Amino acid sequence: MYELKVVTHFAAAHQLTMVGSKCENMHGHNWKIEVYVTGDKLNAGGVLVDFGEIKGHLADIMKKLDHKFLNELDYFPDGNPSSENIAQFVAKELQAKIDNSFARVSRVTAWESDDTGATYIVNR
Repeated sequence: MYELKVVTHFAAAHQLTMVGSKCENMHGHNWKIEVYVTGDKLNAGGVLVDFGEIKGHLADIMKKLDHKFLNELDYFPDGNPSSENIAQFVAKELQAKIDNSFARVSRVTAWESDDTGATYIVNR
C-alpha cells in the first residue's frame, strides 16, 4: 500500500451554530488542509498519482473556499461549516477529480489552528 500526503491552505470566515460558545460569533481561520491518497499499484512512471495533479485539484477546491464566508456557500447543506464538514467536503471534491482507478482519497484533516483539527476518514 502506498500513501501520498499533500498539504494546502486557505483562509475564510465562518460562524458555527449549536456549539454554545464564542464560536457562534463570526470568526476566521487560516486552515491547513492535509490530504492523504492511497493505493496498491503504481503507474508506468512509478508513482501512485503525480503530486502536481493532486496539487492542481486542491488549488481548484481551495478557490471555492478561500476568502469566503463559508456559511453562505451551498457546500455545507446543514449550514454549519465546521472543520469536520470542511474535511469531508474536500475529501469528496478531491475524489471526484482523481482520474485514477488505483488511487483514492483515504483521509483529510482540516486544521483550524496549530493544535486543533478534524479528520474525515473515507470508508470504502
